[in-house]
Amino acid sequence: MEYNNLFSAYNQLPNTWDEMYNNSKELRKQYEGFIEYLKNTSPEKLTKKEELAKQLFMSQGVTFTVYSDNEGIEKIFPFDIVPRIITAGEWAKIEMGIKQRLKALNLFIKDIYNDQFIIKDGIIPGELIYSCSNFLREMKGIKVPYDVYVHISGVDLIRNNDGDFYVLEDNLRTPSGVSYMLENREISKRLFPGIIPKTQVRSVSNYPNMLYKKLKELSNNVNPNIVLLTPGIYNSAYYEHTTLARLMGIELVEGSDLVVKNHFVYMKTTHGLKQVDVIYRRVDDDYLDPLEFNSKSVLGVAGIMAAYRKGNVNIVNAPGTGIADDKATYIYVPDMIKYYLGEEPILKNIETYQLGRPDELDYVEKNIREMVIKKTDGSGGYGMLMGHQATDTEIKDYLDNVRKKPSAYIAQPILRLSTAPCYINDKLSPRCIDLRPFALSGRDGIDICPGGLTRVALKEGSLVVNSSQGGGSKDTWVIQ
Repeated sequence: MEYNNLFSAYNQLPNTWDEMYNNSKELRKQYEGFIEYLKNTSPEKLTKKEELAKQLFMSQGVTFTVYSDNEGIEKIFPFDIVPRIITAGEWAKIEMGIKQRLKALNLFIKDIYNDQFIIKDGIIPGELIYSCSNFLREMKGIKVPYDVYVHISGVDLIRNNDGDFYVLEDNLRTPSGVSYMLENREISKRLFPGIIPKTQVRSVSNYPNMLYKKLKELSNNVNPNIVLLTPGIYNSAYYEHTTLARLMGIELVEGSDLVVKNHFVYMKTTHGLKQVDVIYRRVDDDYLDPLEFNSKSVLGVAGIMAAYRKGNVNIVNAPGTGIADDKATYIYVPDMIKYYLGEEPILKNIETYQLGRPDELDYVEKNIREMVIKKTDGSGGYGMLMGHQATDTEIKDYLDNVRKKPSAYIAQPILRLSTAPCYINDKLSPRCIDLRPFALSGRDGIDICPGGLTRVALKEGSLVVNSSQGGGSKDTWVIQ
């Protein structure tokens, strides 16, 4: 294969960390083996691999939902065949940083729903907590097993142009994307069967077993009945729900499949009712129990919170964990780490402005072209304003909404996300990426799956990696 043709479209972006090349355009060591393989593979063969990946995703039904797309909401998840490669040293720091962060966040959630020392000591303002839509007063004083509130989390990381990893946001409610991580690896094994063992890539395939073990630990029963509660087929992550239930060997249920009797939760079966011990729920708090939250919800189970309070069923993640991944709370996570652990944060936050503070709102308005504004309870890339891409009219209309309730918004400088090589139109081109590693917490500590979901902004020049906004993903290789 003509090596130069493959790289003819590869122009490193200015002031941007490139995952494959250093500033002298020398190949980073972790990419040497894979690039050597590409150099000895014809363009026709690479294109066939790309087509095979699409066919495999299609046959597996690996889809996601775009709610704003008028052409049809089901989409095949875009996949780039070139892996994102992370060294063992880089991963060790990521792992330490995430564990530290989750320990502090879990202590924060426990504190907020019990003694509230962090408010009394003036670290976090009480009004920020009480005005947050994700703060559940119904969780006050509830004893949760082993004091673990966040069992499953996905922490979004970006690498800035200084080469350091920064936390973009904490996903602690019902984090999604792990099925794509697993599927990406299975596809890579089919496309590059000889390279993965040769490169000593750490395995991610044990994740379902790790998750099942964490869920099983929550019950005193030897063989607990564990179920995965899904909102149903029209949910954007339904493919993931079915995949995880199948891989763990547990029942996939909807709210109508469960019933509460005498403060116990039961699953309806052809042989009658069967008691449920642990519920891995993928239903948001507001829809979990129509008796306590949204009375119109048909997705949850009436009385499930009463059963939970009495300790007769375990819910994963615990209700109310959203208070810790609200974007307004994110600003205070470094303070939480110092307050609860007495440590300096290993992973940094991105500089963030709380628009409820008049001076910070004023600064953001004056520098709007260099800012991205987000709703504090937003997700999926929806409802953002990218200042450098917006028109004057879009900026004016957006800021008019912000001024109605500024505390519901935060702003961050537009960052230079690191880029990784992608195989696009028969050539390698740099595209912006982020990383979502997945962590599992239980009574025996925190385990982090060595890889995660690398999301990629497939549109040239785009910084938005969300699949709902035109992004895709690639396999993440952590090498020994």
